Amino acid sequence: MTQVSRRRSTLQIVLLSAGFFVLVAVSVASVLLVNKAREDNALVVHTVEVEGQVASLLVDIRRAESATRAYLLTSAPQYLSEYQSAAAGLPAALGHLQMMTVDNPVQVANAARLKAAVEQRLAEFALSIERVGNNDTATSVDVLRKPTSTDALEAIARIGRDMRTEEDRLLAARTATADRTQVLASSVTIAGSCMVLALAALSVVLLRQSSRARDEAEARLRDSNVNLETIVDERTSDLREANEEIQRFAYIVSHDLRSPLVNIMGFTSELEELRGDIFKRIATLNRTASLAPAMPEDATDVAEPELEGSDKQLSDDFNESLGFIKSSIAKMDRLISAILNLTREGRREFKPERIDLRELIDGIVKTVAHQAAEANATVAVGTLPNIVSDRLALEQIFSNLIDNALKYLKEGVPGEIAIQGRTKLGFAIFEVTDNGRGIDPKDHQRIFDLFRRAGTQDKPGQGIGLAHVRALVRRLGGTMSVASELHSGSTFTITLPIKWSGRNRDKAS
Repeated sequence: MTQVSRRRSTLQIVLLSAGFFVLVAVSVASVLLVNKAREDNALVVHTVEVEGQVASLLVDIRRAESATRAYLLTSAPQYLSEYQSAAAGLPAALGHLQMMTVDNPVQVANAARLKAAVEQRLAEFALSIERVGNNDTATSVDVLRKPTSTDALEAIARIGRDMRTEEDRLLAARTATADRTQVLASSVTIAGSCMVLALAALSVVLLRQSSRARDEAEARLRDSNVNLETIVDERTSDLREANEEIQRFAYIVSHDLRSPLVNIMGFTSELEELRGDIFKRIATLNRTASLAPAMPEDATDVAEPELEGSDKQLSDDFNESLGFIKSSIAKMDRLISAILNLTREGRREFKPERIDLRELIDGIVKTVAHQAAEANATVAVGTLPNIVSDRLALEQIFSNLIDNALKYLKEGVPGEIAIQGRTKLGFAIFEVTDNGRGIDPKDHQRIFDLFRRAGTQDKPGQGIGLAHVRALVRRLGGTMSVASELHSGSTFTITLPIKWSGRNRDKAS
């Protein structure tokens, strides 16, 4: 299911990327094609303008021609004015036409020819009008009637036709190019739109499939949660019963062990008294055998009889054996008491309350101030968040950790113990750091086992403290870990809920 979801997500990303690239490509192509179409249309318009300019120029030449002829025939001033108006605009019109056709060599040549023919014709018109001013009208009329005059006019008309023919050819080519560009732009837009629509449709299909898969997964998850809650409740109930049975068993066993232990302690005391009688008799017999003065009757009550040789060695061995027995009895008694305390603690009901951690730990530090002074150690308490938890459990947790830190400092090195805390995602994280002996990484789990200790055993203890601390932390809904290296100090990290409601107690009890 995970692989299918991953493939579906990858495909969706690919589709989104493809759609993005298609949109970018279509946009870029559309911009380029629109600019090309604008340029092609501009060329078409330019061709039409050139044709219009040629036609306008020919019209002005014909106006000048007609006005000149009319003036020669009638000598009317209005025709002279019309000629002058038409002739005045012809040079500028010729220059503009040359500028407009500068991009086409054929039209450049035609424009030069047209300019020469028009200038020649205008010169003839000017000469004829000058003759009229000199009262030589007949000569001017004869000149205009000669075939050469008609040839000049036909040359101008022929050049004009050639220019229009060239512009018609350009107009057809440029119009076809503009049409192709517009068709291509439309095709690109339509194709891009279709591709985007296809990708969008495919994305919708994948989205619906993902939605259905998510709904099915949520339904399965709900079913699994229901089943899991049922299983957890059943297992929690079984665990609670088993835990209670273990606590009852430990309590009963502890009491049963205490009874024979008391008997052993009593018999050991009697044996110790019997030892005095035995060795007093031995000392008396030795003195009798050696004819030494007899000891007073009450000598054994006030002093240890003096023994020699093997008797003295036997007395020492006897004392040593009794010492071993008594120390073992004391150790066994402490272990039984520890088990009883653990069982009582396991049955204690935790009560959540709001706790000022700084005040609580300052109180613990004051109680160990004398011990810290003797060990040449300082305990620094940093910022600590307030939490809702069980006060007694927290006192036991931090008391054990601070006591261990003071107990296992390095010889000859001033002890430095720091306690600080912070919050993260609804949990309070506490760190108790020291610069003591440190713990070998291979013993990091061993130190949390009941009656198990790590490192040199030169300090008193039963190996219960850290096991008890971790059990309390778990009952408070938290976790505990250690980071340490030999000769590099240790850091114990405790994570607890900021607002503990007591529900974790029921699950763990």
